[in-house]
Amino acid sequence: SISKMIRIANRLATRCYQHHHSKRWLHLHEYQSLKLMKDGGLQVQNGSVAFTPAEARSVAQGLLNAYRKRHGDNYAQCDLIVKAQIHAGGRGKGFFSNGYHGGVQILADPSEVFEASGNMLGHTLVTKQTGPQGQPVRALLINEGITILNEMYLAILLDRKYSGPVIVASKCGGMDIEEVAESTPDEITAIPIDIAIGVTEEQAEEAVTALGLLPFGLREQGKHQVKRLYELFLAKDATQVEINPLAVASDGNLYCVDAKLNFDDCASYRQPELFEQRDTTMEDQRELKAEEIGLNYIALDGNIGCLVNGAGLAMGTMDIIKLHGASPANFLDVGGGATQEQVKEAFKIITSDPNVKVILVNIFGGIMKCDVIARGIINASKELGLDQMDIPLVVRLEGTNVKEGMEALEQSGINVITATDLDDAAKKAVNALPANAAQDFDHNMA
Repeated sequence: SISKMIRIANRLATRCYQHHHSKRWLHLHEYQSLKLMKDGGLQVQNGSVAFTPAEARSVAQGLLNAYRKRHGDNYAQCDLIVKAQIHAGGRGKGFFSNGYHGGVQILADPSEVFEASGNMLGHTLVTKQTGPQGQPVRALLINEGITILNEMYLAILLDRKYSGPVIVASKCGGMDIEEVAESTPDEITAIPIDIAIGVTEEQAEEAVTALGLLPFGLREQGKHQVKRLYELFLAKDATQVEINPLAVASDGNLYCVDAKLNFDDCASYRQPELFEQRDTTMEDQRELKAEEIGLNYIALDGNIGCLVNGAGLAMGTMDIIKLHGASPANFLDVGGGATQEQVKEAFKIITSDPNVKVILVNIFGGIMKCDVIARGIINASKELGLDQMDIPLVVRLEGTNVKEGMEALEQSGINVITATDLDDAAKKAVNALPANAAQDFDHNMA
């Protein structure tokens, strides 16, 4: 369904597991995405990025001067939009670590922009999508405001069902498209594109009709924008190009007001300039550390830390933890050739999460040998002092050199809860949770 397609695309934009590597697809800030769109022939608002309050005021003054030059003294005022640049939505309703409210401000004067910028830059913005830890704000986008007559939704994304790109268009823009897909799916049109042919005239017409642009006399401009958007999607090896909203403005133009662009990591060698724009301060530092040492780690919000070999087994481990009434704190796949040192580093990453109350190790040894994992567990436990940290350790080993691995654990003197199979391991991990951790989980689920 269209609802499922959009939901999956948006989730993959934030978390993904590719065939060889588990990591985020490249995310860009809004100002970077809009520059790409402008360079690609799409209409965006006038504006620029600022990294200090003084730069923000200068940009705002420049926008105001240009506006007055175009419109004369009779139209001497325009809105100045200040947007905090983070990799999350919900900025307008967010709050900063210093108590300042609103990551999007509509202001009238460069002096107001200067003051607001001082309250945003260098502080952490918390929104419904960032989690309580928030994200640091190091850049602001200062835009010239436009008078919006109508808002729509337009995206191009990869869809497995169609084995290629799909245009998704809706008259309902400026809102959560997943909610639209659930409540009024007829308001969304999906148009699969043959990648060997591209967007045809008929498909562009269908998209423009689905957007509701015909009453505004914007057929040709709309078709042009749809085609340019697809060209950008293809040229930059994008996995998702989403404009929400695409807006009809009072000046008779279509504007890409807000954009989300994501790109395939496998294309990094073809898009070096694009990938140089990656802002690692927006990413989980544990994930970055794991990437550096060749581990596949994704932070989650549960309290049972997982160390598993193989993506499928890792996913199955997470599912069974949920089945038994708890929640995983992470996805961590050590792969088939992990060393003792990598295992030790994996434990460091897992235990750096303050939410982790139990660690579950689930290894099915094929290429990965159980005795290597066991020695890594022993070294990590002793070096990190897991016993002193009061974090129960549940271990299930099976496969190559399992006998040697189990003997090493038994003779090590560390506290280990051994399990016979995955189901047994998940039950023991859940039972090992402190009572208050289990209560917190039940409360969150309710």
